[in-house]
Amino acid sequence: MEPASARASLGAASSETAPNPIIRHNLHDLIVSRLRDMITEGHLRPGTRVHEGNLGQELGVSRTPLREAIKSLASEGLLDLSPGRGAVVRVFHAKDVKDCLDVLANIENYAGRLVCLNASDDDIRQIRKMHDEMLRLYAARDRLAYFKTNQSIHSLIIRASRNAALIDVHAVLQSRLRRIRYIGNEGPEKWAAAVDDHEQMMVALESRNGEHMAAILEKHIHDTWRRVKDSI
Repeated sequence: MEPASARASLGAASSETAPNPIIRHNLHDLIVSRLRDMITEGHLRPGTRVHEGNLGQELGVSRTPLREAIKSLASEGLLDLSPGRGAVVRVFHAKDVKDCLDVLANIENYAGRLVCLNASDDDIRQIRKMHDEMLRLYAARDRLAYFKTNQSIHSLIIRASRNAALIDVHAVLQSRLRRIRYIGNEGPEKWAAAVDDHEQMMVALESRNGEHMAAILEKHIHDTWRRVKDSI
């Protein structure tokens, strides 16, 4: 029988030499997140070709993980892959945006009714906690962090509806409209109006008023179109 010390030594050696896929996964997520932010903030503008060499140098990563990240963003609808040009930041025309927002408004209206029926008390507490963090970021005028938290709130509301099909469709549209939703907060008046909508959402949600929640969510999305249509 192997001595305990030998078994311990062998176990230590195995753990030291074992592959660590979590690190690679985190690198992928970090690159995807950075590129997504660059598209959202307009550093990579619509119609811009993604130069892998230059971008890889800027981010300090090799082409292999960068290409994997580009494929992920293409699957989200943020990049178009062309055999001739490579990856290009997707261009959204006004009709595309209006069509997507119309569908999203109806989805969120329906979700507003469902979340007031199906959300647990813990779900609502979690949404409230994130809402308060969003208000803190608004006060600090940290626009990108505010926007990410804002989008997470919408995702939490949809998940708390407990409708899997609704969750899947919403995720696709929310990702595709990321840049559009971001520019909807340009200017202090537009940003303040969006925050006011979220305050009303919390009142409706915490009182489980499905009619009010549905109405304010739908209004919030339609207001997005009014805020961005002249910028597209």
